[in-house]
Amino acid sequence: MKKFLALILSLIMALSLVACGGGGEEKDPENTDGKTIKVGLICIGDENDQGYTYNFIRGKEAATEALKAKGINVEWVVKYNITEDSKCEDANMELAEAGCEIIINNSFGFEPHMLKVAKDYSDITFIACTNSASSRDDLKNTHNAFANIYEGRYLAGVVAGMKLQEQIDAGKLDADKAVIGYVGAYPYAEVKSGYTAYYLGAKSVCPSVTMKVKFVGSWSDATAEGNAASALCDEGCVLISQHSDNTTPATTAQSKGAFHTGYNNDMIGVAPEASLIGTRIDWSVYFTHAIETIANGGELEQDWCHGIDESAVVLTDLNEKIAAPGTADKLAEVEKAIKDGTLHVFDTSTFTVGGQPLTHAFALDTDGDFAADSEEAVSDGYFHESEFQSAPYFVENIDGITTDE
Repeated sequence: MKKFLALILSLIMALSLVACGGGGEEKDPENTDGKTIKVGLICIGDENDQGYTYNFIRGKEAATEALKAKGINVEWVVKYNITEDSKCEDANMELAEAGCEIIINNSFGFEPHMLKVAKDYSDITFIACTNSASSRDDLKNTHNAFANIYEGRYLAGVVAGMKLQEQIDAGKLDADKAVIGYVGAYPYAEVKSGYTAYYLGAKSVCPSVTMKVKFVGSWSDATAEGNAASALCDEGCVLISQHSDNTTPATTAQSKGAFHTGYNNDMIGVAPEASLIGTRIDWSVYFTHAIETIANGGELEQDWCHGIDESAVVLTDLNEKIAAPGTADKLAEVEKAIKDGTLHVFDTSTFTVGGQPLTHAFALDTDGDFAADSEEAVSDGYFHESEFQSAPYFVENIDGITTDE
């Protein structure tokens, strides 16, 4: 009878946890060996997007295995499909009350809501991914994390540029028709930094390339992303890339006879005739670091950022069937140059702004605004992206790129 009652009680507790999720929740079973730490993860979508949130779940699963090998078991409580409003505040509070020692927020718009809760739970570590305010506030328990995804964007751009140049050299494409279409979420620094790096990568191997950007006003709107990709193709774009969460730009590019490079996931499976490669942040690198640090009683830095140097930024598989010959070797060469510092993505000799070289630009100041008391970001011949904070701050509108902003 006692065993039966215990079973019923366990089922009731499990159901109550699911009920409080608002947008859906996942809880990993607790292991019995080693120390266990409870971690909450708040997601703007779910893994069915096959993009942004799916990439975080991949990071979570890989980190769990890496930590298990270190004798640390992670009990995850995941809340899916949480919107960037008061529901995010509620989700953070619910995870705090549920006993999570670490709470990770995966979307840019989550941070203000997270910070409202974090001040009331000083013994819990709160992490806002892809944002910046937590690294500068007066709360010791709030943290930011991002990766140098612009490095991966540059490399993906090289792949795109090589494909375009191959077509030009073969007489299949006029040089002035080498136009890339880019589906962006918002005209934020994160998106601008990414598409500029991508364009510079393409331009390094295809000098005649230009790019058009359309913003959809959402991180994740499959229909709007597909429509934007379609419109870009109709405007003459022969290759599509994206900073948006879904696979519809890839499938649309294929349906329009254009090529594609992806984000957050390998999209060859949904667009094998179009998708050349993708790039993504491997969140397992940071998750493993952060959880291990807290589990072992260490002090977690308030702002964390790495790139291809620690495999925090990676490329998905190259689609050898459609990529230009020599692409793999060129990628290896460029990646090595980024790692050893002989190539800087935002080398100011490779672009102009309004017809002039960029000689002066500010990084974000402590208030998050561009102002005269900010750090100087241009020195040694390049713009120093993500060195003063993990979140990107490159917002220059360089020549060769037009937007609908």
